[in-house]
Amino acid sequence: MQEFDIIVLGTGLKECILSGLMSVGGKKVLHIDRNPYYGGESSSISSLEELYRRFQVPCPAKPMGRGRDWNVDLIPKFLLASGQLVKMLVYTKVTRYLDFKVVEGSYVYRAGKVHKVPSTEAEALASDLMGMFDKRRFRKLLLFILNFEERDPRTYQDMDPNRTSMRELFRHFDLGPDIMEFTGHAMALYRSDDYLDQPCIQTIRRIKLYSESMARYNFSPYLYPLYGLGELPQGFARLSALHGGSYMLNRGVEEIVMDKGKVVAVKSEGALFHCKQLICDPSYVPNRVKKVGRVIRVICLLNHPIKNTHDANSCQIIIPQTQVHRKSDIYVCMVSYAHNVASEGMYIAMVSTTVETSNPEKEVQPGLELLEPIQQKFVSISNMMVPIDDGRNSQIFVSRSYDATTHFETECEDIKDMYRRITGSEFIFGDLRRDCGGDDDDED
Repeated sequence: MQEFDIIVLGTGLKECILSGLMSVGGKKVLHIDRNPYYGGESSSISSLEELYRRFQVPCPAKPMGRGRDWNVDLIPKFLLASGQLVKMLVYTKVTRYLDFKVVEGSYVYRAGKVHKVPSTEAEALASDLMGMFDKRRFRKLLLFILNFEERDPRTYQDMDPNRTSMRELFRHFDLGPDIMEFTGHAMALYRSDDYLDQPCIQTIRRIKLYSESMARYNFSPYLYPLYGLGELPQGFARLSALHGGSYMLNRGVEEIVMDKGKVVAVKSEGALFHCKQLICDPSYVPNRVKKVGRVIRVICLLNHPIKNTHDANSCQIIIPQTQVHRKSDIYVCMVSYAHNVASEGMYIAMVSTTVETSNPEKEVQPGLELLEPIQQKFVSISNMMVPIDDGRNSQIFVSRSYDATTHFETECEDIKDMYRRITGSEFIFGDLRRDCGGDDDDED
């Protein structure tokens, strides 16, 4: 009989990050996955033939380079350069297993056209998203946000950031709906307009994060790992193994054993593994999750960059909901052969959104139109599952399904929330740095 502090089921990114953090924190961790590969839902398909097989699409008559040159993410997302996931990578030193490239552009869709998102004073003044007077006003808002310090009320300009709504802040700078739209959706990365009536402090933090991420590399605020996102779960799995974590891939799970409403063991291929806590993705506990929506993702293979993005090898485009008369934004992201994920001269784009109608493919049409001509499409529609409780009674902690966004900020909130429930304490990067051994002077 084997005893563990924590058993983790599934090697999705969130599960691997938590497994790594728990191992670093001195917990004895066992990680089981029914698949023979790492990444679960968030894996990368590592050959073109496998991608066609997976989506049951007949292989192309005309070859698209060498099949093994491809690494296609099932749920592509970019990392904000100063965002939480990058901090986790740096503090745990998982960066030593990975190489990143800066995504070349961040764009927003307006009135049928793609425009670069301005995030510096110079870009604001050059942007074709605004008229001359709006540019000056937007620049003033940007300066206010960049100079804003939570600990220094002198930077508040007589507004209480915990009481003033974002709508009032926009009004204070005399900015109209067009600017509110790209600021809220393409810089603060909100998925709805609810933020407008909430205290502006949250939005200020988000725009600051976007601008700080942008300032690190100038092209865009986003990073992407060479060889695809599948590298991330593997990096955290190596961290866990380094700190004594055990892994079993390609292994079925028959039962989660409970006693008086609490998890006590996992039965896998006839063997019992005891634990005090269990972390898993929704697919392992269908009776502990509920469906809150659906996401459509369309992977598109292209032999050209996206029009109006200055021939960028990688980019993100956000189509705000109101531009296409929807309740949810549409996200487009693209990577290419420059990231070792496609054969020479080829590009992989993804269009995703939250499903709102009975015809999901029609809903992503505005995004697909930006990519024409498309060599091949692979469509997936998945359920958005969330846990039905916080897991504190059963000690079973379930991650949420991945949303339609093409950045990791919402997923990091889920990781931090799970960490809080599992350990009873906040996730603090400083503590982690100490546990991982030394400082991070060799990483940045």
